[in-house]
Amino acid sequence: MASTKDASEQKVHCPGDNCQLDLHICRARQIRGYPPCRQCDSGLTSGKSRSLGPSKQDQLAGVLEQIIKAYDIRGSYPEQVNNDVAWRLGYASADYLLSEVSGYARAQHSSKSLVVGRDMRIGSPKLSAAFIDGALASGANCIDIGMIDSPQLYFAINHLGACGGAQVTASHNPAGDNGFKIAGQAARPVGGETGLDKIKALALAARPGITRDRSRGKLSQRDLTAQYKEHVFKFAGPISRLKVVVDASNGMAGKFVPLLFDDLPIKIIPMNFEHDGHFVHPPNPLVDENLAKLKKSVLRRKADLGVCFDGDADRCVFVDEKGQTIRPDLVTAVLAKEFIFSNPGDTIVYDLRSSHIVPEVVAQMGGVPRRERVGHAFMKHAMADSGAVFGGELSGHYYYRDNWFCDSGFITFLVLLTALSQAELPISRLIKPMKKYHHSGEINFEVPDKQAVLDSIITHHQKTPNVRIDIRDGVTVQLEKYWFNVRPSNTEPKLRLNLEANTNALMKRMLRDVVKLITSPSKK
Repeated sequence: MASTKDASEQKVHCPGDNCQLDLHICRARQIRGYPPCRQCDSGLTSGKSRSLGPSKQDQLAGVLEQIIKAYDIRGSYPEQVNNDVAWRLGYASADYLLSEVSGYARAQHSSKSLVVGRDMRIGSPKLSAAFIDGALASGANCIDIGMIDSPQLYFAINHLGACGGAQVTASHNPAGDNGFKIAGQAARPVGGETGLDKIKALALAARPGITRDRSRGKLSQRDLTAQYKEHVFKFAGPISRLKVVVDASNGMAGKFVPLLFDDLPIKIIPMNFEHDGHFVHPPNPLVDENLAKLKKSVLRRKADLGVCFDGDADRCVFVDEKGQTIRPDLVTAVLAKEFIFSNPGDTIVYDLRSSHIVPEVVAQMGGVPRRERVGHAFMKHAMADSGAVFGGELSGHYYYRDNWFCDSGFITFLVLLTALSQAELPISRLIKPMKKYHHSGEINFEVPDKQAVLDSIITHHQKTPNVRIDIRDGVTVQLEKYWFNVRPSNTEPKLRLNLEANTNALMKRMLRDVVKLITSPSKK
């Protein structure tokens, strides 16, 4: 049976074992189906801790199945993501993250703590409080760092040496949604295959009030703004007197752009800095119509640059001085050039939707380009595996080795300002050499059978001379003068198409052909 000692010292006896186990190792065994758990006499197994009736249990299982995605947890608030779900996820996340701590880190007091932050959405304070209460009930300590941007959570986990953490946020989703981003030790991503499935199982088995007879963890609050600012500015070089329009999308950039960048020599023209949970436009900078007012403001104010952050400020999209959107993969190419210049021979990771200009620039600079699957979990793993100095995605996520391989909108903002200042050129001229190819942009299709379409594309192109086909993430077809990728969404019943060609005419022609394949796949 568990003792009433400090939660980090609680022990249980597992049938068949001669020694006592740490409580969190016991729970880790449960979610891995360890055989003795079936005859556990401590009352801790999932089968003995349920109190929900079958119908309610089924409803909860259905909700968790809907909101737990490939990379994070998102759903409508409070219909799906509510205080009960938040408590269970807090309890389960703490259990899982503590069970993953091993070796030297297990002896460190800080590794028994979880960091929790939240964004500005209306439901975030209550969800954060419920999540923290669940984590404390598991025996974990919690450090509440308040209303922050998501990249600050990654900083806090590493700065404080925590076992992991959670950000209450729905990122770029509409105002009616909310959710959680879970990160492990060293801010490693926790996705479906790297922990979320286990957290889901623990959340389903959890029971509010189960730990009344056990010691709760301890709660503390920290404001890390000063330390966070010092870290972010490690990426900045000399910056000129530029005029920049910043659209915060009524998200966390509205709070932190003034706190972090007010002492820069640049003139910041703010847009949508109010952060009360309401949005003037959806907080997704990848949708071009959401940039319309930013573009007009850049032209009207004769600014050097415009930038739009998403809701939790881990992504950003830039607009040039002519009011034109700068594709994120072209920003990747520009910044890759800067990083390889400072780090000769280093690796740059890019996602497979990006323009071929990215690997070309990296190779020309003497770097090593590495193509990777779409998604932050894959990008971060690839960067850590190769020790890459920098990485970028078409989605506007940019990753940095010296930021624990994590993404950051604010660091990207500073790095691009530095590159623009050093070039002493308008941003459009800095980007122009990267516009060698003609890109379709990402186009989405709702199809009843995604795999049938992908199979049809492979069949159609298999006999094409000199074709290269790979199925690393959907289907990528590469020929001498054009290439395209069709991949299934991880979160929606959609296929996403990206196509690029040497000329605009060829791009349009091939786009028509590929769209026909997607919308009318062969039945063979």
